[in-house]
Amino acid sequence: MSRILLVEDGRDIASLLLDPLHRAGHEVEQLGDGAAALDRILHAPHAPPALTLLDIVLPRIDGLQVIEQVRSRSDHPIIVLTARAHEADRLRGLDLGADDYVCKPFSPREVVARVHTVLRRHAQRDLSVGMASSAVAFDSAMGEAWLEGRALVLTRRELLLLRALSREPGRVFTRAKLLEVAFSEALDVNERAVDGHIKNLRRKLAAVSPTHGWIRSVYGVGFSFSERPA
Repeated sequence: MSRILLVEDGRDIASLLLDPLHRAGHEVEQLGDGAAALDRILHAPHAPPALTLLDIVLPRIDGLQVIEQVRSRSDHPIIVLTARAHEADRLRGLDLGADDYVCKPFSPREVVARVHTVLRRHAQRDLSVGMASSAVAFDSAMGEAWLEGRALVLTRRELLLLRALSREPGRVFTRAKLLEVAFSEALDVNERAVDGHIKNLRRKLAAVSPTHGWIRSVYGVGFSFSERPA
């Protein structure tokens, strides 16, 4: 059983989730404002929540501010629940570090399924916390990289992308985040430039390890690095 923190100031929305989460075996704690949620996540004296379901529009501190402040100190799992369905809002939440994003109206069963998925992902991540991919090695001074012991011939941007992705296997990076990583000095480059460099990087990785599929696409979001074969 996991303790779920539900941060939602609307009683109707909260009531939709309480019973399904309880039936799935979770203990649910509900709060109605962002400041209280932030304090609960970061300063819980006992039994901290295992995951937070977080609305965006909240009294005192909004959900995006909560995510930003939590991520500066913790990798606590956060799923955003919001009526803001625009792509820009979704990507903003993911860029700040939300683990998932569910738009209202939603299916309570889908939310429970996403809770289980995020909890499972974090449990797997905890087993190798702080560990970059063992398959990739870098010489930062020389600007060189190796995959499974074989040298890769990469451009500077490909090297930056591979280093960011392989340092956190399993993490989904949005295009905006990867653009920030590899094109920080380029002001006139859009997110689609990332796709071209990822395509070239995949081709070079496949030349060394053709059946693995190191970089996975996450539809509508971005890319992740996987140590497990496709």
